[in-house]
Amino acid sequence: MAQVPQTFFDALAVRAWCGLALDALGRSREEIDAINVYPVADGDTGTNLYLTVESAAAAVEAVFAGHEAGGDRGPTLADAVRAMAHGALIGARGNSGTILAQLLRGMAQVLAGDAGDAGDADPAHADGTGLRLALRQAADSARLAVAHPVEGTVLTVASAAADAAGGAEGDCGTVARAAYEGARAALAETPARLAVLRSAGVVDAGGKGLVAVLGALVETFTGQAPRDLPAAGAPWSGAGDAAAAGPAGPAPGTGAECADAGAVPGPGGPAFEVIYLLEADDAAVTRLRERLDGLGDSLVVVGGDGLWNVHVHVDDAGAAVEAGVEAGRPYRIRITHFGAGDAHTTGAGRAAGERVQRAVVAVVPGEGLAGLYTEAGATTVVARPGEPPASGELVQAVRRAHAREVVLLPNDAELRHTAAAAAEQARAEGIRVALIPTRSAVQGIAALAVHEPERRFDEDVVSMTSAAGATRYAEVTVAERQSWTMAGICQAGDVLGLVDGDVAVIGQDVTATAEAVLDRMLAAGGELVTLVLGDDAPESVADRLRARVREGYLAVDTVVHHGGRQGALLLIGVE
Repeated sequence: MAQVPQTFFDALAVRAWCGLALDALGRSREEIDAINVYPVADGDTGTNLYLTVESAAAAVEAVFAGHEAGGDRGPTLADAVRAMAHGALIGARGNSGTILAQLLRGMAQVLAGDAGDAGDADPAHADGTGLRLALRQAADSARLAVAHPVEGTVLTVASAAADAAGGAEGDCGTVARAAYEGARAALAETPARLAVLRSAGVVDAGGKGLVAVLGALVETFTGQAPRDLPAAGAPWSGAGDAAAAGPAGPAPGTGAECADAGAVPGPGGPAFEVIYLLEADDAAVTRLRERLDGLGDSLVVVGGDGLWNVHVHVDDAGAAVEAGVEAGRPYRIRITHFGAGDAHTTGAGRAAGERVQRAVVAVVPGEGLAGLYTEAGATTVVARPGEPPASGELVQAVRRAHAREVVLLPNDAELRHTAAAAAEQARAEGIRVALIPTRSAVQGIAALAVHEPERRFDEDVVSMTSAAGATRYAEVTVAERQSWTMAGICQAGDVLGLVDGDVAVIGQDVTATAEAVLDRMLAAGGELVTLVLGDDAPESVADRLRARVREGYLAVDTVVHHGGRQGALLLIGVE
């Protein structure tokens, strides 16, 4: 179905663009991951861009939902673009995702009237002139955010898009099309500008993602997606070959075939990627840039107004974090080891040459469950609150499992795309991977309980899938803000009981809410209740729930685990 075109750049256009960009990156994510060789060949650029835009789109939807709840006429353009930029900033993943967040922030500065060169733009909407200025500000601000800009990357593609848009006269559709065409041509030239791309026979992965995002912008204003979006088929064959703007992977024999093993593209590269959000003032961030620039490379610091997203590749990850502590308050800290898994990955060690037939890799929400899963023989990736793993982390965990066959348990509905991308990459490396769509760690526990590595792979997967599907899941958590739910309007601080992902109970007391949730779940029957307690759950809640099951539900057993710092106060499974 064709997109209904937007005449001007207003709040509805922002919403449409975010949705279309997310769809475009979802379709091309695997292709972009496959050609990711710079600055580090970790095979997750497409997924990182997708997750960055997903966060931006969610922020825009939240703004619209807030205005709908208030009964007014909807958000302004400034409201929408600021939400888009903020969502991208806090959700930015990897080098290219961080740069994309700054591109969106640069556009927002103009479209919201926050930039000095915004001209006489109408606060309700922007026309072609406003879009040209926004694209120029985006490209310039992104280049300034990178400590040492490199040509042949997404920065080159962004600058080319802004240059082409600057020479276009007309409405937003005309300007967007010019920007897209300029970006597409520049993408085809990236191998001629960057030796590592030329050696691998690919175009820049981040640039390819930006072309997809600009293609979505064209569709927003014209109603039609560009039909000549760079395809992933033939290898790059030389400068000016626009038809080769998106090869599916490294050319054979170039030495790039092993690039996705997590190594940097050359000897002596930094060992760690460090990313964190930082609350700090401008002066402190200026000092931080200088400090981090001396510690490593691929330094990108984006943001402003007291909130920043910091990305750097270093050998001393601790020093990079300490620099953030000196500058302000860092949080959502992510440290990824490029060569040997990452700081979020655990699992039983095996001899390098020993290869088992089958393994289970699971994402778990806390250190306590990581221990439980590991004791059961699984390799785990810990997803700490606000820090979902990237596909590269899951691929590293699959490699560390060192098995011919792997069962992957994402244990979170929000990780379905990330897990799918990781599974595809692992399959490309010759590993047989089955992805079981578990949506909670308690479903993963049920699946792991029936896992039998001696069975045929397909039979084992069917059995684990059936056990997970037969397990209803719930969680008890605390609302962070006022919002609409299936159970009514909740306020910040309310205790929420979610059953199968939807809010079913709103209460004030953790134990009472947990009891209400458990009663709802057991009303449909059950044989086993699994409780996973978070660090912040009341000490008495497990005893109260066990007593309730013992007194009110005959022949139902209860098992209690401690999940550690897992985000939710309590996880409940009924099977």
